[in-house]
Amino acid sequence: MNRPLSTLAVLGAAGLLMPLAPVSYATHAAPAEQSVPVLNGDFADPVMKGDGPTTVGIDFWTGLNQRYSPAASGRTDASHGVALQKDGNTLRQRLRGVRAGARVTVTYEDSPAVSKECTGPEVVDGQPYEVTASGGTVQQVTTAGDPDRTKGKPGPGRWTGRSYVFTAGENDPLLTFTSRVTDSRTHVTCSPMIARIRAVEVPPALDKTVDKTRLGTSEAYKGNDRESTLHNAAAACNGENACVFRPDARTSFRYYDKARVVGEAFVNCTRNTLEHSRLLSYAERSHDSISQTYADAGLALNEVARLPTSGDRAEDEKRARERPMAAQFALAYEKGWQRPWQWFSSDQRTVVERIQPGEVSWVELQPSRERVEGWFVSKKDDYRLHAVIDGPSRAVPDRLLQRTGPMSEAEKQRCATARPMTTTPVGASEPASSSDKGLLKTLAPTAPGARASTRSLPLG
Repeated sequence: MNRPLSTLAVLGAAGLLMPLAPVSYATHAAPAEQSVPVLNGDFADPVMKGDGPTTVGIDFWTGLNQRYSPAASGRTDASHGVALQKDGNTLRQRLRGVRAGARVTVTYEDSPAVSKECTGPEVVDGQPYEVTASGGTVQQVTTAGDPDRTKGKPGPGRWTGRSYVFTAGENDPLLTFTSRVTDSRTHVTCSPMIARIRAVEVPPALDKTVDKTRLGTSEAYKGNDRESTLHNAAAACNGENACVFRPDARTSFRYYDKARVVGEAFVNCTRNTLEHSRLLSYAERSHDSISQTYADAGLALNEVARLPTSGDRAEDEKRARERPMAAQFALAYEKGWQRPWQWFSSDQRTVVERIQPGEVSWVELQPSRERVEGWFVSKKDDYRLHAVIDGPSRAVPDRLLQRTGPMSEAEKQRCATARPMTTTPVGASEPASSSDKGLLKTLAPTAPGARASTRSLPLG
């Protein structure tokens, strides 16, 4: 729901560049605090054997770090401890579903290293690291100290609760922990540790005034990395069960579109009341942010990303049948809202108009529409493609407004205009000739082959 995103001043000729600050919302009362999913926030996956440390990629996180079991970390819960290694090494994850402008609070715990490779001086005053996120400031932190340590003896873990608060500067902001242990003599395992990461947000107020033709710039990710184009993510969904669409109910809503006049306006220039019936026909189509992103970049729409939103009824019916992403979206919508999705609609109505003298009659349509925001996510959960889709709704009825009102000045002038006439070039000012007093039979026609007939002529 989304969200008008300004097109970047420079777009790569070969792809779609994503915006840095994609959205600003209208000012409304902000929603209440909500939880934010931190994937694998206890670092339990993949399942590890033994107590560690092990250097392995941690599911949903980017960066190679040293991982310890809960027992080896000195913890009493199921959270594993992760040591950040030496200066400049990072641990990163995008906070999925967080929109730009959200106020996010991240909570976690830190501890000096438990590695038996640590010497007393390396941990006695704690160990430094940094935490930051897209849109937030860099927060420099030092863990609690661990006195009386000797090399060869594991530390007990001195866990301290921490928090980091920031305002998201982009959609899906990137949360990053960075080691600042600079001593080259320090063993790689003797570095600050992180555990049990959680997050909550106060999302920005939803702006429902965004026009359906400007739904914003779609975004694509592979893991925690932003893709420079939408092509790969769309191609990953090019199969019946290749992707699932996950709608975000928080930013999806129904609304009435701006009113528009359907059919003609009838102007009654007579002195009498007019009453008549007429047939009105009208149709609605869908719009999507993916095609708008391609269009804003001046690129041809990728075949696999063509949702049924072209506005050509025959083409959209074909896309609805053949495009996997269209089926993935429709299936998710029906599961979530318990009714079918409509990519297009049309209807006819007969209205009876009663127009008073000097008035105008017209009909306005306010179509009922729905806007759904969410993600196409590949089954391997490696590619994610954000999309906003806006289409006709039958959850609530359309509004037809039958209107009559006074004429405009232009219509009054038109009604006052004299009836079109031709001139009488000869004898225009002379009195009429003598009246007809009778009829005479005409003579038979003399032209060759002409059929005789009885005609009449006026008497002189």
